[in-house]
Amino acid sequence: MNISAIWIKRPIMTILVMFGILFFGINSYVDLPINNLPAVDFPTIMVSASLPGASPETMASNVAKPLEKQFSTIQGLSSMSSQSYTGSTSIILQFTLDRNIDACAQDVNSKIAAAQGDLPTNLPSPPTYEKVNPSDQPILYFALVSETMPLTQLNDYAENYLAQNFSMVNGVSQVITYGQKFAARIQVNPKLLAKQGIGIDDVERAVKTANVNLPGGTIDGSFQAFTIDSNGQLMIGEAYRDVIITYKDGTPVRVKDIGDAISGVEKDKQMAAWYSTREKTQRAIVLAVKKQPGSNTVLVAEGVKELVPRLKSMVPESVEWHLLYDASDYIEESIQDVQFTLILTIIIVLFVVFVFLRSFRSTLIPNVAVPLSIIGTFAVMSILNFSLNNLSMMALVLCVGLVVDDAIVVLENIVRRMEMGENATDASFRGSQEIGFTIMSMTLSLVVVFIPILFMPGIIGKLFHEFAVCIAAAILISGFISVTLTPMMCSRVLKGFHEKKEGRFYAVTEKGFQTMVGFYGRTLRWVLTHRRVALAVTVLVLVFSGFLFMKIPKGFLPTQDQNFMMAWVQAADKISYDDMIRHQSELNELVKAEPDVKDFISVASMNSYNNGIVFVMLKSMKDRKRSVDQIVADLRPKLNSVPGLLVFPQNPPPIQIGAGNALAEYQFTLQGSDLTELYKYAGTFEEKMGKLPGLADVNSDVKLNMPKLFINVDRDKASALGLSLDQIQNAFFSAYASRKVSTIYGKLNQYAVILEVQPQFKSDPDALSYLYVKSTANKLVPIGTISTIEQTVGPVNVNHTGQLNSATIAFNLIPGHSVGEAVDATHRMAKDVNLPQSIVTGFQGSAQEFQRSFSGMGFLLFVTVLVIYMVLGILYESFIHPVTILTALPLAACGALLTLWVFGMELDMYGMVGIVMLIGIAKKNGIMMVDFALEEERTKGLNSEESIYQACLIRFRPIMMTTMAALFGTLPIALGIGAGGDARQPMGVAVVGGLFLSQIMTLYITPVFYVYFDELNRWLGKRSGRKEKTV
Repeated sequence: MNISAIWIKRPIMTILVMFGILFFGINSYVDLPINNLPAVDFPTIMVSASLPGASPETMASNVAKPLEKQFSTIQGLSSMSSQSYTGSTSIILQFTLDRNIDACAQDVNSKIAAAQGDLPTNLPSPPTYEKVNPSDQPILYFALVSETMPLTQLNDYAENYLAQNFSMVNGVSQVITYGQKFAARIQVNPKLLAKQGIGIDDVERAVKTANVNLPGGTIDGSFQAFTIDSNGQLMIGEAYRDVIITYKDGTPVRVKDIGDAISGVEKDKQMAAWYSTREKTQRAIVLAVKKQPGSNTVLVAEGVKELVPRLKSMVPESVEWHLLYDASDYIEESIQDVQFTLILTIIIVLFVVFVFLRSFRSTLIPNVAVPLSIIGTFAVMSILNFSLNNLSMMALVLCVGLVVDDAIVVLENIVRRMEMGENATDASFRGSQEIGFTIMSMTLSLVVVFIPILFMPGIIGKLFHEFAVCIAAAILISGFISVTLTPMMCSRVLKGFHEKKEGRFYAVTEKGFQTMVGFYGRTLRWVLTHRRVALAVTVLVLVFSGFLFMKIPKGFLPTQDQNFMMAWVQAADKISYDDMIRHQSELNELVKAEPDVKDFISVASMNSYNNGIVFVMLKSMKDRKRSVDQIVADLRPKLNSVPGLLVFPQNPPPIQIGAGNALAEYQFTLQGSDLTELYKYAGTFEEKMGKLPGLADVNSDVKLNMPKLFINVDRDKASALGLSLDQIQNAFFSAYASRKVSTIYGKLNQYAVILEVQPQFKSDPDALSYLYVKSTANKLVPIGTISTIEQTVGPVNVNHTGQLNSATIAFNLIPGHSVGEAVDATHRMAKDVNLPQSIVTGFQGSAQEFQRSFSGMGFLLFVTVLVIYMVLGILYESFIHPVTILTALPLAACGALLTLWVFGMELDMYGMVGIVMLIGIAKKNGIMMVDFALEEERTKGLNSEESIYQACLIRFRPIMMTTMAALFGTLPIALGIGAGGDARQPMGVAVVGGLFLSQIMTLYITPVFYVYFDELNRWLGKRSGRKEKTV
């Protein structure tokens, strides 16, 4: 049956079908969203709880533990970790990728409700939760600064006007404000409280009753209705100075008599942000805009930026806007570069085909298949809700050299028949029928290569899902075009060989081509008569491939230069807020002096006093000579020269894996029930890992030297004086924990009223003796009479992983070292440490995903080869011939590994996917050889050696054409051209190197194995008394 016949006979039908592919593909392309990478949505929920003033140990045991116990029973929970700091706890819940995030949120909500009975009764509010996606980073950062406006007022504009308007843009999921929110702060003097005989709880009750916001009701008159309102609220801090606390001898005692009330900020010892350029540094409010999963990054960013001119009119002229970071800039640049690479690749492939065919008409025919296949793939992408991203576009670039193959094979066979004297129509009918089975074999066996990628588990499977589907779709469309449009065009466009008058270029190139064929024929004949030599070479290649695989460094995902870097900052545990501000200001000056820095945002005291972060925007790549990785390496010693600071600069990974607060990209975690034992071994691991080659910025989240004051209450004495522990704890809470005692309800926002002692009593530990607590007998009792105070140290934070106490050692990599080397070195080091059985270790985040991905890669390759074997076995109805075809695979893998090794590149996930692609590409040569050899045996009765020899000579030109088209089509990716080219390069290098070596060797090795396996087949037939069918 000739499936091409109807398409040759009905050219109008063929043209209209192709026009439909073109039309719907172009329309789909226009509507496709544009992103950096495919959407990888991790079902992740973050639960937050706060208890101001509570120690990390208290937060971990009293808040985190009860919640973790409930959460551990949720179905599909893959990991759970918590970080407890002074006054706050956050719990990260990550679920399996098959769980729906909304269903997870419902489960979490019900478990929070179930845990309420076990949580402290004095929590200011119940724990809250939010759906987060660790891989979904903000796409825009704005900095607002003003020379004259207070930060609190600037924060109001940011939260109440700008963030609200940004949130209404289609595709925006969240707008985060990093700033200083207004609060009224009641600051009391413990000495004056004692002098007046007032307890701090009296102040709390007075403030609560002085600031109320209750409905007044309505009055319905005969003709008019009135709403009752009153001045129940005090809207500014200074208004609380006149609040009456009590009366002494008939005279009111007001807040101003025992302290002061001011308009301040809610978090006065946290979240100090600066915006800095090379000219100046200013305190700032920062807005971070996140997009919804699956939305178009470029369109969302454009929508937000279009609002800026209108929103500027809503804020005073003294407010300056600065767009620090725009993710769409890099995405647009990289996508444009990939599109340029796609066009360049099409031109290169067209030229390669022309060199072999030496005819503009003949060259036109297969090259029509390229744009049609690519454009048709856009329609498939639209149907499946894919986006234009670096991976899907890279798939299309790689497709260019593949989609032209089928059309080349059909065209070459038709041209060959015309050269034998047939006219264009007869040659098209007979040539397409003759080659139809080969096209089906090549197309299906290439498509099935990408099926295992679709079923890869975890993040990598999600990441490369679109890549695999795009390539498979383009190959299927090209296969359809090659048996429909290509033979139809050949019948109309080509002239008979006897009608052509070839030019000088044809004569010169034809002579060179015939010389090449002649040389190949002579060398192939020698190889077929010395088959053992070829077999020995194959064995050596296999051994060498194994050596290369063990030797080559293993990576995970390549870094990208997005004109952006960041640095985590950590200071001594005992540092004060004011001292941290001074240290971070010094750091800002060093960053500002770096010549490749455009501007940056610096934030001090994020979760605790002793940490901070710097977001640095670099100059465009065309305006600097160093890559972001080089800048990070150069900045590392400079930034760490600030006394008292440890700075961990890094190039953020292209996709964030894991949701912890580690200070570096890779994490190694220890878990155990005994906290003392765990911390001991964590210190040992941190010290030993710091000495491992290739590791930088090694740090541990175990920080045990935060100064603490331990209040040892004499319970008997306190009880005798009429004091309960609850009263004493509440007094400390109100005095030193910035206690929220009331709420101001503004028109657009809500603000806290905070009670505390005056700043001078917070800076001196001896000031605790001035605090008095009112007993049940209405007498003030000084804290010093019922307790002793001891200065100790404690942890800055307490972490849990899977309900167990945990300690995490984080690290970055020095350029030139791979994550595979780091993982192996850490495992060897861990074996030398005599760990007790109660402590377990393991990698987290990117390092853990690297282990998972590479541990399953061997099985993936096995499944890929098995699927190809099954398809070929079904098509050829043979157990033997598929093995012959697959002999090219080890040769291609060796070429890929050798090329990566020579160019000093890692074998990362892109490179591994490139090797998987090679499995599909390299076996095409074998299919063309074996298919024609079997035909020669059946029709002419030739023996196996002669039939494969003739098949190799006849199919030499299409083999060279298809391989050269694929090789040169991949070359632009291998050269790493354009933005993001450094990330795509390993895949291109692997494919080019693999194709080059396999092209040379399969022309000789496959024929040898064909002869060997044919002899084996005959021997097996004699032993069993039958002969296996070959066709």
